Amino acid sequence: MTEGKLRESPEASRRAPAGGGPVFASGAEAATMQEPHCRRAPAAIDTADVKGLPMSTQRFVRSAREEDVDTIVGIQVAAWRDTYGSVLPEEVLAELTGEEAGQQFRHQWSEAIRRPPTSRHRVLVATDERLVVGFAAIGPAGDDDLWPATDAEIYALHVHPEHVRRGHGARLLNATVDHLVDDGFHTVSTWTVAAPNALRSFVESSGWQPDGARREIDMGATVSMIRLRAAIGE
Repeated sequence: MTEGKLRESPEASRRAPAGGGPVFASGAEAATMQEPHCRRAPAAIDTADVKGLPMSTQRFVRSAREEDVDTIVGIQVAAWRDTYGSVLPEEVLAELTGEEAGQQFRHQWSEAIRRPPTSRHRVLVATDERLVVGFAAIGPAGDDDLWPATDAEIYALHVHPEHVRRGHGARLLNATVDHLVDDGFHTVSTWTVAAPNALRSFVESSGWQPDGARREIDMGATVSMIRLRAAIGE
């Protein structure tokens, strides 16, 4: 399984062969700028990651398990409908979130959880009352203009639309950054729709900024994507 199999993109999921996982194209060129520093996202007092800290039985973040795959796919589909619903034609959105795409996603996340490409690739889930309500996938950056030894990427970060504004996104973001710092990364980036959306607003409120990299995806309607980036650690 290659690094790119962890990376999600509506364009790639539409074109990927059966059994393949969504991938992002790479090679966007970023403008030179000083890296903004990622601030810890505010979260409830019961925030904990998967590294041995005391965890609330109500809400916490842990490593994803094989039995989480169907729930992760359901969250991804719901989040994509919420994010892309205003920028994609309905027939395209239906294709991206239909059963065939769901099968590809199940294969993708099952492989990512069972056989990650490296020890620095991780899939985490946020839980509420033992119910998985969000997930994140992280690892080395895949864009050609970044250095995977020190530049990390959040390939996906989604909270189910029915469970937003309860601190789950903050718990996920804080846990991902903690792991990335421990793994020796100095910066982290993520791609998102350029138009206003929940993910962009959320990470920008935590200190991330556009770094100048952009791409256009032809999905029957042109979707503009931007890359957000921040420094992490010291």
